[in-house]
Amino acid sequence: MTKLQAIRGMHDILMREIPKWQFVEKSIKNILDQYGYKEIRLPILEKTELFKQTIGDNTDIVSKEMYSFDDKNKMSLTLRPEGTASCVRAGIEHGLFHNKTQRLWYMGPMFRYEKPQKGRQRQFHQLGVEAFGLTGPDVDLEQIMICSRIWEKLNIKNINLEINSIGSAQSRLKYREVLVDYFTDHKDKLDDDCLVRLKKNPLRLLDSKNPDMKSLITNAPSISEYLDAESSNHFTGLKEILDNSDIKYNINHKLVRGLDYYEKTVYEWTTCELGAQDTVCAGGRYDNLVEKHGSSPTPAVGFAIGIERLLELIDFEKVTD
Repeated sequence: MTKLQAIRGMHDILMREIPKWQFVEKSIKNILDQYGYKEIRLPILEKTELFKQTIGDNTDIVSKEMYSFDDKNKMSLTLRPEGTASCVRAGIEHGLFHNKTQRLWYMGPMFRYEKPQKGRQRQFHQLGVEAFGLTGPDVDLEQIMICSRIWEKLNIKNINLEINSIGSAQSRLKYREVLVDYFTDHKDKLDDDCLVRLKKNPLRLLDSKNPDMKSLITNAPSISEYLDAESSNHFTGLKEILDNSDIKYNINHKLVRGLDYYEKTVYEWTTCELGAQDTVCAGGRYDNLVEKHGSSPTPAVGFAIGIERLLELIDFEKVTD
């Protein structure tokens, strides 16, 4: 008889762990309530095309990691690998963005076919926080402050904020050409994965985790030299209001995100306490995504936190209700 066990990378959460999950969920919800964010609950399954159009065909998520299948009507469906695509779809479908601002959040399982390791499972849980209809850097700061409040409430130490601006689509096209030239000149130093990225998505070369690539990436041209005026002004405004807050940050001009919809502000909260999976939270702006799906132009910004990684960082003996 075959031994009964869960699918690799998909874990049960047993009774003794549930109070910790409930405490984290309650703490986060209370903070989001204070900032006026409302919960939305989204389907686990979506049409595959939604993620291809939103995240990008050339990203690792779409090309390698999605759980996709055809249903009985031969429609291709996908277990959601992230939540922003579904949130944007729901907002457009239900008219949530028509001449309105919206602050939304959701929490639940996501699915990616990755190598299971500490802090990274094939079914993992994620908090997503999204704001629509707000253009200025003040809402970028608002969400960064929400993250900071969460770390404070859960007594999480040794967590660092890195920020960058990746500009507009036009900025990235110019920068892409420069990157391709730079890495082509060093093609003999690229691993197989980076050779694929060089052809399909050169900005992702900067996100390589291969330690042998570190020096090459460090010396690569900076996107800051190619930013459009609007993105540059937005980033300057964010830095100014961050400087007036008590949140410390580092500028990382090599920081890019693994999803194609980001532009202008991008950021990550990282820690040295989780080994290779050092990113606890990541976010940024995606001002053109709603319009890309056929709706009216709607600026937007959001972030996601991996709940399993968060739980790894919490000393529950030192946190209180």
